[in-house]
Amino acid sequence: MRRNIVHSGADALIYEIRQIVALAKQIEAMGVSITWENIGDPIQKGESVPNWMKDIVSGLVNQNKSWAYTATQGDENTRKFLAEKVNERGGAQITSEDILFFNGLGDAVAKIFGFMRREARILGPSPAYSTLSSAEAAHSGYEHLTYELNPNNDWMPDLEDIENKVKYNDSIAGILLINPDNPTGAVYPKEVMREIVKICEKYDIILICDETYAHVNYSEWGSIHLSEVIGDKVCGFALRSISKEYPWPGARCGWLEVFNRKNDPTFERYIKSLLDAKMLEVCSTTLPQLSIPLVYSHPEFLNHLKFRNLKFKKRAEKATQMLSGIPGVKVIQPKGAFYLTVLFEDDVLKSHMTLPITNQKVKDFVSPLMEKAALDRRFVLHLLASAGICVVPLSSFCCNRNGFRVTLLEEDDTKFEWIYQTLAENIKKYLAS
Repeated sequence: MRRNIVHSGADALIYEIRQIVALAKQIEAMGVSITWENIGDPIQKGESVPNWMKDIVSGLVNQNKSWAYTATQGDENTRKFLAEKVNERGGAQITSEDILFFNGLGDAVAKIFGFMRREARILGPSPAYSTLSSAEAAHSGYEHLTYELNPNNDWMPDLEDIENKVKYNDSIAGILLINPDNPTGAVYPKEVMREIVKICEKYDIILICDETYAHVNYSEWGSIHLSEVIGDKVCGFALRSISKEYPWPGARCGWLEVFNRKNDPTFERYIKSLLDAKMLEVCSTTLPQLSIPLVYSHPEFLNHLKFRNLKFKKRAEKATQMLSGIPGVKVIQPKGAFYLTVLFEDDVLKSHMTLPITNQKVKDFVSPLMEKAALDRRFVLHLLASAGICVVPLSSFCCNRNGFRVTLLEEDDTKFEWIYQTLAENIKKYLAS
């Protein structure tokens, strides 16, 4: 072509969580039974949506209004309801005008970075969640800027690392938190979050918090929302969704809760640009928005959350126990979200290590893929080809550590035990090879 039409950040658009599915599907076609541990979809892993929730949604389907457009920012009654929920926490106060709906948080993230000035950078955690890190990197045209989550401190953010990077890089316009965290399962206490708020106030930058798993939280201190700690000076927003807590990932329904937007005219103009971009689409999907006040206020909803959190807590304990004590491996018990991160200690993985691959077609297929692969990706490919378990390498989460992410979602208790027993056996076998 006479003009190059490829965006400078195109190479950053990598989503290993789903891309590894293509490899796994090819291996499956060669005769290997695959256990899918790559993606956080509770429904695919066997969780049943409660009947009372289905009744709410089916009732809405029978109402004509659920088939219509809604307001560009989102359904007005739903936005008022959500603003009241935020204000009940007693922290930053908002109105319905501070709520903005999107077709899932993937859509929100695309808009957040797509309409941010290219020179403005957002500092995010490492390990990172791919949707956020890839979008930030693609928006800037450079590698995603990260701060360390410390595995020797329950994957807590390294506050000194954060401040040093903000202090000495004036292109950083904001800090990103994921709380509870994906992929580590860490949950940040109020004290840690307040320290990050202080850094944002000191250097006049925004604070973004992905709260997708805010109510999938089985820590001792429970959910700490951004609104509870951000105060009245720092500008920022929380990213919220129904995909994991109903769960209804196929609804593609997420929203922003915007805080202190009037404090800074630049931030106010930026938020307006997100709404302007939304107007070009008319609105986000109506049906899931209408369900939110009905589901959140249903007498069974809190029990629903408590039941699920207890379930995930027990699985996190069991999975951690089954993988603990393996020489060369570190596992920190998750306190929230659906995932467990297995970390290989420094210099443990070697390029000669293998697992037996009995299917010759599969062996011929994966062998060339391993030649230039990162060390943890080599393990993941061996695990996939040998045992049929599909996990995601930690190096794919914008991280220079070796490890992998596995889910806590398998509903069949027997299969759940098999997954983690098989992981433990194959880790030992690989490291001994």
